[in-house]
Amino acid sequence: MLRRVFAGTVRPAVRAARAAVVRRLERREGILTTGEVEVEELGLGAHAVRYKPSGWLLLRRALRPGDVGPDDVFLDLGCGKGRVVCQAATRYGFRRVIGVDASAAMVAAALRNVEATRDRHGTTEVEIVHADASGYAIPDDVTVVYLYNPFVGPVFASAVRALVASQDRRPRPIRVVYATPIEERTLVDAGFRPVRRHRGWRPTREWSRSNAIAVFQRP
Repeated sequence: MLRRVFAGTVRPAVRAARAAVVRRLERREGILTTGEVEVEELGLGAHAVRYKPSGWLLLRRALRPGDVGPDDVFLDLGCGKGRVVCQAATRYGFRRVIGVDASAAMVAAALRNVEATRDRHGTTEVEIVHADASGYAIPDDVTVVYLYNPFVGPVFASAVRALVASQDRRPRPIRVVYATPIEERTLVDAGFRPVRRHRGWRPTREWSRSNAIAVFQRP
């Protein structure tokens, strides 16, 4: 009974309030990243996940600005319209920020949003790359990787192998900030260990999982 009441009244009210807050935030930031897009509309393969923008507070919950040094390089795999790329470029002291997405439409949207926030990037270099994560070579200076459940299965495994290969070529600590971490076993099997974990602030198991975020590190 309680679940039906929540689904019929509380959830729609929460979603409407959250949408209003997001609209205000986007107007303030000068970007447009809202809206969900199905995999078929994106023209991506079977192991892709529909576009849903990362929550505004997810990156901030997992990574404090003080955790970032002037030599750190940020990579968002499956960056979508670039909401987190813009946050990383404007709110943190990364030397370089990279966003990668396999959808041409998402890349075009991310480029527009990056350009809209360029005057607030400081000294951070920002790049948006149109590439499939399964064939993308991780740059050997990347130290922080962000994943908002962008893909699963073989594509996720390929991305993790590329990350490990990059670290083997140039040894350095790498942190993975993984939101909705449904494929975390693949990371653990590759030698990444959880160092921080936050449960979602939601009243149902599904909502809680969709807003969970974990930080992994491979020394």
